[in-house]
Amino acid sequence: MLSKVFRDPLYGYVRVNDEIIDELINCSIFQRLRRIKQLCGVSMVFHMADHTRFSHSLGTYELAREVLEKVSDVKNVLSDYEQIVFLCSALLHDVGHGPYSHSFEKIFKISHEVMTSNIILQDTEINRILKKYNAKLPEDIASVINHEHKYPLIEQLLTSQLDVDRMDYLRRDAYFTGAQFGDIDIEKILRGMLVKDGKILFKYNSVPNIEDYLMSRYHMYYQVYYHPVSRCFEVMLEMIYARWYELIKSGYKFKTDVSLLINVIDSKSVDSFLKIDDFYVNGCIQQFQYEEDPILKDLAFRLFNRKLFNHLDLKYASKEQIEEVKKYKDNPKYYYKEDVVSKSAYDYQIDEQINILVPGDKEVDLLHFSPIVEAFSKSSEYISKLIYYSEI
Repeated sequence: MLSKVFRDPLYGYVRVNDEIIDELINCSIFQRLRRIKQLCGVSMVFHMADHTRFSHSLGTYELAREVLEKVSDVKNVLSDYEQIVFLCSALLHDVGHGPYSHSFEKIFKISHEVMTSNIILQDTEINRILKKYNAKLPEDIASVINHEHKYPLIEQLLTSQLDVDRMDYLRRDAYFTGAQFGDIDIEKILRGMLVKDGKILFKYNSVPNIEDYLMSRYHMYYQVYYHPVSRCFEVMLEMIYARWYELIKSGYKFKTDVSLLINVIDSKSVDSFLKIDDFYVNGCIQQFQYEEDPILKDLAFRLFNRKLFNHLDLKYASKEQIEEVKKYKDNPKYYYKEDVVSKSAYDYQIDEQINILVPGDKEVDLLHFSPIVEAFSKSSEYISKLIYYSEI
């Protein structure tokens, strides 16, 4: 059996025991994730938050491996082939992310899940590695990424309200930002995990650890992900992307070579997409400072040199302050944005609840078992309403 390790600050080691996982990690498409940050603008506030999609993907894989190692119910239910589907899906779930991830996705309308599926299904290095193991493997992994319910248990383990993806990024993001509230007891959560009627359940004595996980998630959104300065970076990046896109569509003649992005916009070319990463975008933004278009030139200079927009928090602002700031609406659309973002730590209104097994072999929803979660879930939606603005 293969035995390789990657040193990791969260798990000690990420262990690779399968040839197919080793080949996938070493292929150029997966190595591209080293050049895409996990957190977009967060490093503008938390200067050590420069970790990448590569490290998060390895961590998600490692948690999936630990589930198979430590949760006998899961290992016994999944066949050897399904275990490989689970491990590969965990490793590859973010391979379709674009540069600076969600900002790129929002402006250019390129879903990272759709692109991940295309990378896996089309004639790429990853597709060839998977087919060498089993001809059906690309299709089956894509079905997990696309939530087709072909493998509902694997989908729940990878994409739910308590999954290996979230557990890794919450701990990893907390570690690299220095936040003190992301140290989740994953070991205890895994010890409480079991399978009943094809669904993941958790023993009732692991509920305090799940409550801690949900509280950590809330605080990460409140203090890290939606920090007004990190959001400002993302808003300005979206402005640059939007202006870039508008100029491409208008036929503007760039001094900078933007042919790769044009190929992605026009044809959703996987080959061109895989050549675009944070390095590419940073290089373009640096060159945009010398373009003829005054708006693109100015926005690029501001972002590249951290000359960020001002912001006003509408939760605490007076009517007079709001009216004063709204005069900036008269500026071009690239210098004013009313930004509203929200996130719930636990969404009790969807079907995919966290289910608890209580004495008597009864299954209950976490919301109805935990008074803390019941009170918390109905008041834990974090909403950020800010105006970002600047003089031209």
